Amino acid sequence: MEDLDTQVLRAAQAWHAAGLPVLLVTVTRTWGSSPRPPGSLMAINGRGETVGSVSGGCIEDDLIRRVREEGLDAVCAQGRPATLRYGISADQAHRFGLPCGGTVELVLEPVAAHSQLPELLQANLERRSTERRLDLHSGAVDLQLGRRDGVPELSDDALVTHFGPRHRLILIGAGDLSRFLSQMALSLNFEVIVCDPREEQRASWSLDGVTLSHEMPDDLVLRLQPDARTAVVALTHDPKLDDLALIDALQSEAFYVGAIGSRRHTALRRERLREHFGLGEAELDALHGPAGLYIGSKTPAEIALSIMAEVVAAKNGIQRATPVPVAEGKATWLDGGAAPADLPASCPV
Repeated sequence: MEDLDTQVLRAAQAWHAAGLPVLLVTVTRTWGSSPRPPGSLMAINGRGETVGSVSGGCIEDDLIRRVREEGLDAVCAQGRPATLRYGISADQAHRFGLPCGGTVELVLEPVAAHSQLPELLQANLERRSTERRLDLHSGAVDLQLGRRDGVPELSDDALVTHFGPRHRLILIGAGDLSRFLSQMALSLNFEVIVCDPREEQRASWSLDGVTLSHEMPDDLVLRLQPDARTAVVALTHDPKLDDLALIDALQSEAFYVGAIGSRRHTALRRERLREHFGLGEAELDALHGPAGLYIGSKTPAEIALSIMAEVVAAKNGIQRATPVPVAEGKATWLDGGAAPADLPASCPV
């Protein structure tokens, strides 16, 4: 499954290649409450078909109506990009279903050969972060290597947007926990790679949409070179496999590196990585261990939910001190003697 931005861009390119008029719509700025954040994309063709969204559906309905009744040329005069705002007045907010007087600003861009959508899609496929500059006067597009994330920047002359590769999750170990994590990650549009060199573990492990690797974990991590849109989680409880992956992952740009295990085993792991493999304190501080947020997890599915929640929090820039990590939760509930009666001391997370 592709991420939503890629689906929008691919649909826009396919419609254009089929000869249909197409608009690419970008949320550039919002004021007050708004259903979709800046950077959200939608493509709409001349028949009124859409992919993606810029609101809860009301603005889309109005754009579809205008495209069908007036045509794309009327919406974007002379084939040039146009800027449009919804929700400026209380009447508009009520009409378009915007909450509490929220305002949404859009740039409507007619898709053409110079839109460079195939080039942008290829950059995403090759995991290259791209800055896309749209000239608001001519519609010409310039693509450059850029940062992985950022809000749109709109001026009188140009709209600059940022596109990055799909988020990726590398799991070390093929088992029940990795299966639940994979299913959750796929539903969140992550690319998922499961690595396990143990043939007996891989024999019965398969899941549509997941790449299964038999490489040694350190070889896989070195080959993939985790970037700032990659998370790595070690799940085997075997230091010969987990530590190998963690050594290289902690020295990469990965936005999240975690490993399961008890607090005692986590402390021993940190000591091994420090004493035997020379990792510094800054690298060890980046290790999430035990991986996950404390939710009293007991089953593999609940543990997977705990870990995936922490991965998503890290992806979204939530600081580690904001959610309650596993170690802090255990110290509060178990060491403090305030644990519920049905929470065993051997609780796996």
